Amino acid sequence: MTAGERPEPTGRVALVTGASRGIGYGIAEALVARGDRVCITGRGEDALKEAVERLGADRVVYVAGKAHDEAHQAAAVERTMEAFGRVDYLVNNAGTNPVFGPMADLDLGVARKVFETNVISALGFAQRTWKAWQQEHGGAIVNIASIAGLSASPFVGAYGMSKAAMINLTQQLAHEFAPIVRVNAIAPGVVKTKFAQALYEGREAEAAAAYPLGRLGVPADIGGAAAFLTSDQSDWITGQTLAIEGGIFLNAGVG
Repeated sequence: MTAGERPEPTGRVALVTGASRGIGYGIAEALVARGDRVCITGRGEDALKEAVERLGADRVVYVAGKAHDEAHQAAAVERTMEAFGRVDYLVNNAGTNPVFGPMADLDLGVARKVFETNVISALGFAQRTWKAWQQEHGGAIVNIASIAGLSASPFVGAYGMSKAAMINLTQQLAHEFAPIVRVNAIAPGVVKTKFAQALYEGREAEAAAAYPLGRLGVPADIGGAAAFLTSDQSDWITGQTLAIEGGIFLNAGVG
């Protein structure tokens, strides 16, 4: 294959939520690059249209809506099946983190919103892709968690709790959907996206210095991992959470 030439279609299809930009877009880009066809979702129609143009309208479609909206979940799965006739892979990437502060002051309504978007929506999408295609034909699910779900996460506690729940949801679904569907999670460290901008903006060098590998993550780091976990090379992996975090957990206990 010459430079710039697109790979032949794999025949496989993925649904990637929250994929108009950032990590979700990086995952969709990796899947399209290997020849998959993809349906992407997100809240903003204009951003989704731009993403489809960049990824290739011959292989990508979109559905705009809020991840926690059950009607949107149904529409996204239906659109994927309508456009491509199957849905082999689900990547649950849509998420929110609207609050920063101590748990003692956390508004419980906000906590419920975080769980609805970050956890319940992932379960809803998994139920629908399972019933639409995967229970008869197999496939894989990848849930995008966070290292915030693997340890204490000061000032983003609601987000951390939701991602811990996402990790447990991964295990529950992996057990229930085996052997036909594999379910794994990815727990990224800080990745350079608009979503995580507040964690490094204006202090990127300082933030990167905390990582043994000397840099923050980029969406392609997560895209490559998601491509692996939805490939035949990962056929004996399920129920696992892959931490992609530049080695920052190596610092635990140092000093």
